[in-house]
Amino acid sequence: MTTEPTTEPTTPPARAPRRVILHVGTPKSGTSYVQDVLFRNRETLAAADIHYPVDRFDAHFLAALDLMRLPWGGLEREAIGAWDRLARTVRGLSGTTILSHEILATASRSQVGRALASLGHGTPGGPEVHVVLSARDLTRQVPAEWQENVKHRRSFTYASFLRQVQDPERSTRVASWFWGVQELPDILERWGAALPPEQVHVVTVPPSGGDPGELWRRFSGVLGLDGIDLDLTTDRSNPSLGAPETTLVRRLNRATNRDLPPADYRPLVRELLAHQTLSQRRESPRLGLPPEVQTWVAGLEDAYADEIARRGYDVVGDLDDLRGARVAAGRRWYDPDHPRERQVASAAVDAIKVLLLENARVGASEARLAEELAETREALERSYLRPTYQLREKIVRRLEAGRPGRVAMRVYRVARGRA
Repeated sequence: MTTEPTTEPTTPPARAPRRVILHVGTPKSGTSYVQDVLFRNRETLAAADIHYPVDRFDAHFLAALDLMRLPWGGLEREAIGAWDRLARTVRGLSGTTILSHEILATASRSQVGRALASLGHGTPGGPEVHVVLSARDLTRQVPAEWQENVKHRRSFTYASFLRQVQDPERSTRVASWFWGVQELPDILERWGAALPPEQVHVVTVPPSGGDPGELWRRFSGVLGLDGIDLDLTTDRSNPSLGAPETTLVRRLNRATNRDLPPADYRPLVRELLAHQTLSQRRESPRLGLPPEVQTWVAGLEDAYADEIARRGYDVVGDLDDLRGARVAAGRRWYDPDHPRERQVASAAVDAIKVLLLENARVGASEARLAEELAETREALERSYLRPTYQLREKIVRRLEAGRPGRVAMRVYRVARGRA
């Protein structure tokens, strides 16, 4: 008697546990670089079951605008529905999904709750959610934030900015935004309240002058990217300016804001002048803090580092990185509101030079296009003079003169797809 061969029941391969990593800021802490590396390496990451779900570079920015209902120069209209679409995509992915944008740092508690719920946190079978906050010392963040305001068309002085951020009431728009994205314990409390502390990660930005690859290694470890061969080159960054260069841009804002539309400001001033030209002047004095503000900032940095340690979050790096370098007593600080005019003039010469070169490039491009257009017109005129064209034109005019001819022409055009 023969027996039928038996087959053991097979079990499907185990699905990788689902994780969602939310990188929520802060601004000026390496976020632009990280986002560009993730964007450029989407396919490589997906092969490792790590997903950065975007269809355009600024997709997570638009989703964040939608989540927080932030006005942003009209972009908020384009962002309508972006967060829900992103969350729907995330819920359908396996493995690890990474979302990243620095303006998420300012989300309110209710907005954080909505974000986590939309991603499936706390539901049966929902993902394990981790929050990552990259953080830099306030000694560098305070002047960097004034510079960012200047690069976004603001024209108030550095002294005015410092008064606003030091105001305990935080009543101005500038102060409200600054502390919304820079008050580390508050950001971590809002984003980490529903998570165990080991799933809340603080990536500290190393001090200036160290190994430039160290910050990426910290990001790579916390995002689970170690061992994956990624292209780390990038042409997207947010470089800093020196103090005289920032003064120059602020003066340009005061002189041109009424006449230069925002659509022209970004490519000409922010990109061409600030990012591509003035940021290359590395010998200029850097922005810093006046002594009295430095003392105030140092107290906040100590309090932030102590509170983060007390709460038991996962720190990637060193909490001492959150304590900025102190300027030696007696050393004069560079006041951008009262600069050395020779240094500002030198920066202005570089700015004028690059604008002249850009104007010449655009003029040459317009001349080339005009020449191509003239050649096209000449070719058309020559074709109109050919006997075959003139014969066809004569036949068409005769047909259009009578009703039967017009009907015939209509049938012909329909047949040729010209109706």
